[in-house]
Amino acid sequence: MDWIARARALAADAHAGQIDKAGAPYIGHVARVAARVRGDDDAEVVAWLHDVLEDCPGFAAQVHDFPPAIQHAVQLLSRNHSADTAHYYAGIAANPLALKVKLADIADNADETRLSALDAATAERLRGKYRAARAQLGPTGV
Repeated sequence: MDWIARARALAADAHAGQIDKAGAPYIGHVARVAARVRGDDDAEVVAWLHDVLEDCPGFAAQVHDFPPAIQHAVQLLSRNHSADTAHYYAGIAANPLALKVKLADIADNADETRLSALDAATAERLRGKYRAARAQLGPTGV
C-alpha cells in the first residue's frame, strides 16, 4: 500500500479550496511540511494528514483507514483532542513521530518569508506563538 500517495490524495481533497492567512492555497503549507520530513515514510504520511482532523472534520473517518501509529500521531497533532496547550504539547513531545512533524510544521509556519507576507501585527503575534510552541516542546523544539 502506498500510504504516502493515499495521504497526499486525502489532504488534497480535504484542504481543497482552503486559503492560508496570506491568501495562498492551504495545501501548499501541508506539502512543504511533508517535504521537510521526506525520507521518513511514516512522518511524511503524518505530515500530509496533520491538519485534516482539526481543519477538515468531514474527512476524519478517512484518517481511520491508516495504520494505528499514523492515526495516533495525527490525533496528537489535532488540537481538537487536547484539553489544554500544555497537554497538547506534552503529548506531541512524547511521540517521536508527532514531534518530528510538529517541528516541521512550526518551521514552515515560522518561516520569515511566509510571515513577511502578513500584516506586521499578525506576523508578530505568530512569531510569539511559534516561539512558545518550541519552548513547550522542550530542548528538541528549541
